[in-house]
Amino acid sequence: MSVKIQDLIPAMHSRFEGIQPDMEIDNVSIDSRSLQNNAGTLFFALSGQNRDGHQYITSLTEKGVVNFVVNHIPATATGKANFFVVDNTLTALQDFAIYYRNLYNFPVLVITGSSGKTIVKEWLNYMLSPDYTIIRSPKSYNSQVGVPLSIIAINERHNLGIFEAGISTTGEMEKLEPIIRPDIGILTNIGPAHDEGFANRLEKIREKLKIFAHTKLLILQKNAEVEAELNPAIKTFTWSFEPGADVLINTKHNNGNSILSVTYNEVHFDASIPFTDDASIENAINSLMFLLYLQYSPATIISRLSGLYPVELRLQVKNGINGCTIIDDSFSSDYQSLKIALDFLEQHKTHQKKTIILSDVFQSGFDADLLYAKVAKLLASHNISRVIGIGEKISTQLADFPNFYPYKTTQEFLAHYRAKSFENETVLVKGARSFRFDEIVVFLEEKTHETVLEINLNAVVHNLNFYKSKLKPETKIMVMVKAFGYGSGSYEIAKALSHQKVDYLGVAFADEGISLRNAGISTPIIVMNPESSAFAAMAAYNLEPEIYSAKELRAFIAVAQQKNLSNYPIHIKLDTGMHRLGFEGYQLEELIDLLKNNNLVTVKSIFSHLSSSDVPEFKDFTLGQISKFDEWSNTLIQALDIDPIRHILNTSGIYNYPHAQYNMVRLGIGLYGVGNDETEYKSLENVGTLKTIILQIKELPVGESIGYSRRFRTSEPITIATLPIGYADGIPRRWGNETGYVLIKGKKAQITGTISMDMMMVNITGIDCKEGDTAIIFGKDPSVVTIAKALGTIPYEILTSISQRVKRVFYKE
Repeated sequence: MSVKIQDLIPAMHSRFEGIQPDMEIDNVSIDSRSLQNNAGTLFFALSGQNRDGHQYITSLTEKGVVNFVVNHIPATATGKANFFVVDNTLTALQDFAIYYRNLYNFPVLVITGSSGKTIVKEWLNYMLSPDYTIIRSPKSYNSQVGVPLSIIAINERHNLGIFEAGISTTGEMEKLEPIIRPDIGILTNIGPAHDEGFANRLEKIREKLKIFAHTKLLILQKNAEVEAELNPAIKTFTWSFEPGADVLINTKHNNGNSILSVTYNEVHFDASIPFTDDASIENAINSLMFLLYLQYSPATIISRLSGLYPVELRLQVKNGINGCTIIDDSFSSDYQSLKIALDFLEQHKTHQKKTIILSDVFQSGFDADLLYAKVAKLLASHNISRVIGIGEKISTQLADFPNFYPYKTTQEFLAHYRAKSFENETVLVKGARSFRFDEIVVFLEEKTHETVLEINLNAVVHNLNFYKSKLKPETKIMVMVKAFGYGSGSYEIAKALSHQKVDYLGVAFADEGISLRNAGISTPIIVMNPESSAFAAMAAYNLEPEIYSAKELRAFIAVAQQKNLSNYPIHIKLDTGMHRLGFEGYQLEELIDLLKNNNLVTVKSIFSHLSSSDVPEFKDFTLGQISKFDEWSNTLIQALDIDPIRHILNTSGIYNYPHAQYNMVRLGIGLYGVGNDETEYKSLENVGTLKTIILQIKELPVGESIGYSRRFRTSEPITIATLPIGYADGIPRRWGNETGYVLIKGKKAQITGTISMDMMMVNITGIDCKEGDTAIIFGKDPSVVTIAKALGTIPYEILTSISQRVKRVFYKE
């Protein structure tokens, strides 16, 4: 990209105020944290409900960024940079993309629908890349922000574009249409995703079809309801399993494959795909249709369809050998996704040492010399400690890069691989699928059994933003990561929260806080249950104690005096009715006497804890707690002449009592997707999915018993599957004996017999599955809420009981 400032002023309908009006832009950014920001970056200060990009402008100018698109110029940055002043920075980003798109003229395909967009895009990229230089949306960049960022990656060597367009409500698609300006379209389907954003199905169809306003051709499964809403000027190319469409498809299954029998223009051929599920078949047919449109021969189509593969859409964080953290992105290697992966590496690194194992880079649109010069610049800006390059091109092109180790093939690397070569570092594994980097991940990954708790970091951010939307912009937020992050893994959750700029993290005990500091977390941390014996260690690691009694305060003051501390931050807890820890009203005078004229400590915050904010019938009691807190905290503030942060709301409090948010709130279980109110719960996304595999399948006749104590006996012939997960992994024994179930192939498999320490058996009669298939223990269904209700407990207990021997895998879509 090389765009002149003078051309951008009218394109974004902006007013320019700046110091270097003749500069050129070579990069666009919306993230102040990215290490890719530089003098040639144009930073869009996007303003949303939860964050305002304008507050990062001054710090960005100090890092060398010169060009900004803003709603207003911050006083601290006036005269220090170039500013494009606009009414709306998101609209300006979209206007920039429209201007940039109009600089290029080659065929562009847009894919929209309720599901399958990314898979169809990736499959088409795989099948067409031998013949085209393709620019496509990275990952699932299909939103109001993602689409412009995808378009801005076009360069002069591209000759085919494949972009996704996704919407969640009305009025969005018409903004994306001129940005993509598609010539051809694929409508994958119209399903229930984002139904809440539309009045009815017809409104949803009409909104999605707006992306095809100027297309020459639309590919879709024949659908009278959709076609009735189409502009008659748009030509359609339809397929169906029944006669009447342009292309007739018949399917049958054969040894784990599906055979697609295709009839088109009196030509008939059979193509095999390595999938049998309905969604994959539909996605393969939509991909096949585009190849037919491009007039590929049946032989070529058959050959390329046979090579389709499962698309991995997620960047995954895994525990590695020798204290390493592994970031698994072993299914793609193009320039745009490399930029995304490097930013992800910076967000989730657990060590200062950063290694990348990188294959040849494809689909860039640049010639080799320019491409690898750009790759080298990216790696240098991210302070990569070591680069292991695998492939003919990268081995030659990056030969002079510092600490570069070349290998021609993955097999050559594995032959020289030594476990001790990787220790206490974060390793990004990024390679094109053909390089089989999944084999490298197997070697580097910490060896554990097949049970995995997958943590969706996108859902964590969604839930954080949901609760932020209930707060005033100036209200601070503290997030609880105690108890191993409510079972989800404290380091990685803490890193994600630090990246989201939360104000405080909360842990229960000092050792939890020390572990976070050792993992590189610099966000302020409050220790909620500090023990006096840990005060010295807390001071050494800059951890801030909750103070709940005069005895504890005296003990901490003594440590502060011994360590020559000055104004060390402490957090005063008041007991307004929970009666667990904290000062009561009659103890305030003693507390004031201890704190008055004391320069060893400073009261950073005053807080209390609501006992029943989730129980509507105790509303009066909760309001009484808030009233006490208001009175007692004001007494302290006036007597000590201080201006501390005040906080009393927990997750349920944020939702039910937002008027009492004071200066800060504390978010706990809600971050992990569990709400105490049904409406609240529906607004949250599931964070954790616990899954395992089928170890063995058995056919049992009538009269057989299953498991310990013969508590289950067959009254009819059944098929059972044994799963390698049990109560030592945190599954309650009471969930067994036909109380609970797991999900296999989307169907409920009831737990039969007593749950063992390491195993359980489930009834899979009537479920088409095999050994090695996945079983969902909890996630969306069954949810931890469902399990907790059935067992008469709370979701907290289910989540925090999951053993640390269960491997945690963190991923981002």
